[in-house]
Amino acid sequence: MTDAAQPLGVYVHWPYCARICPYCDFNVVRDRSQAEQRDLAVAIVADLEAQRALTGPRRLVSVFLGGGTPSLMDPDWAGEIVETAKRLWTPDADLEVSLEANPTDAESGRFAGFRDAGVNRLSLGLQSFDDAALKFLGRNHDAGQARRAADIAAATFPRLSVDMIYALPDQTAAAWREQLRAVIDLGAEHVSPYQLTIEAGTAFDRAVRRGVFTPPDDEVGGALYDTTQAVLEGAGFEAYEVSNHAKGEAARSRHNLVYWRGQDYVGAGPGAHGRLTLDGVRTATTAPSGIGGYIARVRGAGTGFDAEPLTPVEAAEERILMGLRTYEGVAWEELAALGLGTSSAVVRGLVGQGLLVDDAQRLRATPAGRFVLDAVTRDLILSQSSP
Repeated sequence: MTDAAQPLGVYVHWPYCARICPYCDFNVVRDRSQAEQRDLAVAIVADLEAQRALTGPRRLVSVFLGGGTPSLMDPDWAGEIVETAKRLWTPDADLEVSLEANPTDAESGRFAGFRDAGVNRLSLGLQSFDDAALKFLGRNHDAGQARRAADIAAATFPRLSVDMIYALPDQTAAAWREQLRAVIDLGAEHVSPYQLTIEAGTAFDRAVRRGVFTPPDDEVGGALYDTTQAVLEGAGFEAYEVSNHAKGEAARSRHNLVYWRGQDYVGAGPGAHGRLTLDGVRTATTAPSGIGGYIARVRGAGTGFDAEPLTPVEAAEERILMGLRTYEGVAWEELAALGLGTSSAVVRGLVGQGLLVDDAQRLRATPAGRFVLDAVTRDLILSQSSP
């Protein structure tokens, strides 16, 4: 395969939000002036052009506008960014262009503009159909807006993905089952159910430490996870990744598969990360997290990122962390730097516990292993540093 034929994804980080959710630990800020946002859009375009000089010609398989809340962006700017990516790299005939959105009425009113800007897949952050749960999560929409936005999105975009959050305080399996059935009734072909995680430094982290609420324990979390798998599988969704379910191969997120398969992707925008193979070396790119710093960096240096080569061990560890999340796993040859194989003691032990599949070709987690994936990946990686 020539370099020009190798797949490439583009991730664009738009950090502005109308409200900061209490569980969020992403690089986000409250919505700011249109002048700053326009300057950021211009800087992102320039950054993409600079990264084209690094990558050379590539086959563009996906563009993902994430954040933050990119649906707050002027759709014309989104169109400019998408057209820039398509000009710099050769777009696949079925290029996936995704945009993250919230179901507020204001954002729903922009959906047609984003469709005209080239977006063909909407990732809609519904999170819940229960007003009390939405209030707890700090969302600025209610259940009625969620349903209206989903209806508009389904009629506007060829593909629709819906995000939901579970394992809320006192949530029962029966209540979560009803939430999933409501999602299925929307007709979305892709569902991403995420278990609520209390991230360090977030408002929820502080609330838990103050005793304001207590997250569900592992037993309850396990029951809710099992409910997720059973309900979605029964409705024809395949769990192709730990937190992603799709109705058929065509409905899978091509952009997320770029991450999970260890393919190259460009990252542009404040705090954006990328992974590029440069002269045969897996290389991490990182942009300054501050908006002003990022814009100034692009204006002054012509690029918005720093590049750092990964060691073979670091690259292999990353493949485990990302690739083991999917049902297809990671080919053993990609893990040679770690010395892992089918005969490794740690692998045989995890196979014996029913957490890894006994597979001569690939490292793969079982459904039980994907539920405790953090522990499985930790055991695999730490085993190589043990004396």
